[in-house]
Amino acid sequence: MAGVLGLVAGGLVAAAANATPTTSTGTNTGTNGGTDTVAAAAGGIGSNWYASAPYLMPEDNSPPDVSTVMDATGQKAFQLAFILDKGGCVPAWGGTSPIDTDTTMPAVIRTVRAKGGDVSVSIGGYGGTKLGQTCGTPEATAAGYQKVVDKYQLKAIDFDLEEPEYENTAAIHNEIGAARILQRNNPGLYISITTAGTTAAGTGWFGQQMLNEAKAQGFTPDNYSIMPFDGGFSGAAAQTDALVKFNQILRTTFGWSEADAYAHEGASLMNGRTDAAEYFRQADFQAVLDFALAHKLARYTYWSVNRDRQCPGTVDPGLSGSCSSVAQNDWDFTKFTVRFAGATPPTDPPTTPPTTPPTTPPTTPPTTPPTTPPGTCVDRPWDSATVYTAGAKVSYQGHKYHAKWWTLNEVPTASGQWGVWGDDGPC
Repeated sequence: MAGVLGLVAGGLVAAAANATPTTSTGTNTGTNGGTDTVAAAAGGIGSNWYASAPYLMPEDNSPPDVSTVMDATGQKAFQLAFILDKGGCVPAWGGTSPIDTDTTMPAVIRTVRAKGGDVSVSIGGYGGTKLGQTCGTPEATAAGYQKVVDKYQLKAIDFDLEEPEYENTAAIHNEIGAARILQRNNPGLYISITTAGTTAAGTGWFGQQMLNEAKAQGFTPDNYSIMPFDGGFSGAAAQTDALVKFNQILRTTFGWSEADAYAHEGASLMNGRTDAAEYFRQADFQAVLDFALAHKLARYTYWSVNRDRQCPGTVDPGLSGSCSSVAQNDWDFTKFTVRFAGATPPTDPPTTPPTTPPTTPPTTPPTTPPTTPPGTCVDRPWDSATVYTAGAKVSYQGHKYHAKWWTLNEVPTASGQWGVWGDDGPC
């Protein structure tokens, strides 16, 4: 079951890439007395940034300085988490800090917007009590979320529908209904729906029921994203396989073509060690990014910026909400979401100085003939059943090829100049 790691109320709890950058034109029609506490984003940002916004908890898990992250990576948007119910259908950060009295989030939002960026707010997450469970109706639930939209002058919002809420039919009816009402009342509001991913089918029974509810209500968000982790996933190949399977679910449920389904589909990853002790490193993020760009997915994000740094001392001390438990440089994983948005992160300085060129002349080349005769392919033959990621090398019909991005069952000779396989010449 997909989870998201965070700290809420003292316990562990668990964001169109390739889209043409367009300026958000969202206008918030509701009124709430607190909007003057947060400066509006000057001019807004493109929807590609909302599609790439990684999750950030500014009030838990040793939050990093958001200005530092923006300067180091070029990231312009963040998914602030999580809005829960304080009780009585009252939206509050982590279920404990009501939006009307909280001072941390407005300061973070002002910082991001002052640097030319913006934020989305994520509601829900793993655990805790959501407004959909307590507000009683879609209208009351939407009214609670409208307060959040108005308070922070939002142009984007994320519905993170997980346990235990997404097992509650009435709660999901309220949440989807609230999302539909927000979409209607706030033209241009970017809405993502995030839910659990599974290796077996892309998403599970409850995920399918959520999609059925959306279809029944005639609601279509900017994307439906799955979280391909915490469910027996092993590396990027298992994640992209789940995305392929989820694509089929979207096609079957809504009658979309494969391309249309991908244009409504997103991936929300988890960096480093997951709740289920799966490990996803930089190479896995790159492989899923290659897949997302090649298939024109609508969203590519991850949990979380708080964890985008190497743990002090022991690299892997176990599961942590404030570091990744894998070897990395600070903000390595955020730079993948920047690339998804279509931007180029700043160049990292070299971790070690370049070595001095050798003063000893090169040795005489060996006179022994090579063991592999000229013209013999040494790379493994291409296999139609194998998943290849960027950089993979194969041989086919006497030529060498390298994969430019994720691929499965695409014949190298049929790839052409702009296809997935690059022809490196005869063996």
